[in-house]
Amino acid sequence: MKAARFYGPGDIRIDDVAEPATRPGTVKVEVEWCGICGTDLHEYLEGPIFAPAKGAPHPLTGETVPITLGHEFAGVVRELGDGVEDLRVGDRVVVEPYLVCGRCDPCRRGMYNVCQSLGFVGLAGGGGGFSQFVVAERRWIHPLGELGTDVGALIEPLAVAYHAVRLSGVRPEGSAIVFGAGPIGLVTTAVLRAVGIESIIVVEPADIRKAKAVVAGADHVLDPTTTDIATAVSELTKGRNADVTFECAGIDAVLRSAIRSTRAGGTCVNVAIWGHEAKVALNDLVFREVKVVGSLAYANDHPATIALVASGRVDPYQFITGRIGLDDIVTSGFDELVNNKEENVKILVRPR
Repeated sequence: MKAARFYGPGDIRIDDVAEPATRPGTVKVEVEWCGICGTDLHEYLEGPIFAPAKGAPHPLTGETVPITLGHEFAGVVRELGDGVEDLRVGDRVVVEPYLVCGRCDPCRRGMYNVCQSLGFVGLAGGGGGFSQFVVAERRWIHPLGELGTDVGALIEPLAVAYHAVRLSGVRPEGSAIVFGAGPIGLVTTAVLRAVGIESIIVVEPADIRKAKAVVAGADHVLDPTTTDIATAVSELTKGRNADVTFECAGIDAVLRSAIRSTRAGGTCVNVAIWGHEAKVALNDLVFREVKVVGSLAYANDHPATIALVASGRVDPYQFITGRIGLDDIVTSGFDELVNNKEENVKILVRPR
């Protein structure tokens, strides 16, 4: 089968690779759609980062680059391994793309998303969604019901947002601010709206993304290049600031603004993956007892996220800005996202 494999910075190739074999307790999924994630872009531009470099194989897969990319994927069940009896060939499913040890303290406590040997299918080996078939353990297979597999490819980033919103503890009558309207900021905004948050503010400088934030569910959009965010937030919240804030940019000034926009006793959730050590003014936390919470990916969030989309409370199609074939993944996928990042949210790849 064909697969898009990452070799190094700027080097993704379409290779012929062996089709994976089904093992007991696993499911073979024929991938129909796979989204290109910001993490994939970072690998393409600067990697290997999460991908295991040569000489440093991942502890769970034993693999190093080149590896097949793609972790936001959905498809159709094509084969069931021995012992899998609760699915049928032809079922539409999304794969929660984890590789975990199951033995470390976080895994034993159900926090498998921070496993001490954590890996992702499509980043650490074990195949990837930019190929025709992926074999995964039954525990990671989530039925989509009547949802299409194009929508299914968006469940993964929406689950990232759902997890962050869940960790924030925000209540429906509460207020929230999302800093950054890139793909994760937009899906976070959509999930906040879907769970009934009363007041949502988005902070974003780019005009195209500001417009997308309104579609996603923002009540107010503030431009930090033309607006004093602290003053505007105070006015919009009647001096209280927001119950919860979400940092989705990975920028020091943005984190500072997010913390200072959080209500006394409130929570700032860091969703971004940072490329450098963040600078935090701890007195901004101490003097108002603001909590900062890290949120990584998802854990036990896929079923609730699927239900949220199936209920119609999230319109996933607003995030799809392109559909391409595997052979065009570099020019019309990765390069398009690098060169026109503000116009695009999610480009879906059909690998067969």
